[in-house]
Amino acid sequence: MESIKLIELISFTLPAIITGIVAYSFFYLHNKSDQGRRDYLLQKELQKDALPLRLQAYERMVLYLERINPAKLLIRVVPFSDDKNAYENYLIQQIEQEFEHNLTQQIYLTEDCWTVITTAKNTIIQNIRKATMSDKVESSHKLREVVLSDLLDKQSPSYMAISYLKTEVIQMMG
Repeated sequence: MESIKLIELISFTLPAIITGIVAYSFFYLHNKSDQGRRDYLLQKELQKDALPLRLQAYERMVLYLERINPAKLLIRVVPFSDDKNAYENYLIQQIEQEFEHNLTQQIYLTEDCWTVITTAKNTIIQNIRKATMSDKVESSHKLREVVLSDLLDKQSPSYMAISYLKTEVIQMMG
């Protein structure tokens, strides 16, 4: 008799437990799916709001790279004396000030993009320092000539960096 009651109890309880487990799993999956959809919509909305800021950051960094391009930098920043070392320091100071002014833009750029920009900046500074150490450079005016003539042989690091930025923007938009 007791075994029959136990079998009856199990026969009523087991389907209820199975139904409860199935209902719980469906409810859990539905909530998980719904949360994923909400997260996706929120992410999409944030990207829509962030896109203009990211594009503005890329624009500012292209402007920075144009401004530190030696061909344009040497025309804009004229020597104030014949001292080549003073002019070298002044040019590097201009490059670094521009860089510090745009430092916050890195939060909108990819890590690779920021690395390309800093590499271009450092290469330009290194080229200016290398030209200053040359034996054929005695004055600030000669330094300008040597740096500009070096650009005739090879492309400026800033143009290569700008090309990389353009590629990233195209990928971001597409």
